Amino acid sequence: MKKILGFVIAILFLTSCNSEDSEMLAIENPEIDLNIPSGFPELNAFVSQNKPTQYGVELGGKLFSDKRFSADNTISCSSCHIQENAFTDQKIQAVGIEGRIGLRNTPSIQNLAFMKFYNWDGSKLQLENQPLVPIITHEEMDSSILEVMGKIKDDAVYKDLFRKAFGDETITPERIYKSIAQFEYTLISANSKYDKVKRKEVSFSESELKGYQTFQQKCASCHAGELFTDQSFRNIGFPLNTDTNEAGRARVTGIVADFMSFRVPTLRNIEYTAPYGSFGQFPTLKSVLDYFDNGVLDADNLDPILKENGKRIPLTEEEKVNLIAFMKTLSDIQFVKK
Repeated sequence: MKKILGFVIAILFLTSCNSEDSEMLAIENPEIDLNIPSGFPELNAFVSQNKPTQYGVELGGKLFSDKRFSADNTISCSSCHIQENAFTDQKIQAVGIEGRIGLRNTPSIQNLAFMKFYNWDGSKLQLENQPLVPIITHEEMDSSILEVMGKIKDDAVYKDLFRKAFGDETITPERIYKSIAQFEYTLISANSKYDKVKRKEVSFSESELKGYQTFQQKCASCHAGELFTDQSFRNIGFPLNTDTNEAGRARVTGIVADFMSFRVPTLRNIEYTAPYGSFGQFPTLKSVLDYFDNGVLDADNLDPILKENGKRIPLTEEEKVNLIAFMKTLSDIQFVKK
């Protein structure tokens, strides 16, 4: 009887220790509260499988800025995704190692935790699968994940961060991708003047209010919701990229009807992300609005909204001024100056 009692006590003690150890691990690397803004859509389904943690995010941020990810150690993720530009580079098309010109304009990185698709053509559904694309692309980093791992495997700071984030110092491709995604999941922009108006903290100016009204009438069907994108893919008749590798969404689906269709971009922080379009076709917001006003390129798969309106979005000069004033209320100064 004493042996049995002793055995039970020992089991309870070990269980208690294991529970305490697990709790200590959780305390040592706590999950980060993303503070989901009111009105935002549901999180991408994959976020729950890779919840941001204190050290996972710290590790991801360090990897995001590490130029050793490129073959010649000159380009990091942050070389093109610059925070003060809402994580774009303000170049017509992305520039990689040795000055190589990419196929497309660098998209902004914000509110990715809520997105269903990544990249202009929606080629990735899971953020954890996206970092490999720039690493291996000839025009970007032109490297490999094994080469990257070889460069950082003896880095003492990385060893410490991998241990804190994942429990041991082992560096794997999956851990690299997961930590970069954790960092990117925390890049939530929801504190612009527009957001403050919604929270009744401030008010629109007269021009901004008129611009908002025009926006609701002529733009909100595509730039919908609090993300200011409905995340659909549309051919809106923009000037075509003559690069023979370009086909828009059709590069992913192989469907002719998707030719030159691209994911509707968010308008949040649009003030910081010029030039505009999939390959930087437009230098300013005014030039974008002028193009819609004057008439877009026709195509068999031109978006029905534009077909129904004579291949244009008619705008007066006053409406353009007011629309731009409204779009600038979507600028989140705190987000670009973290």
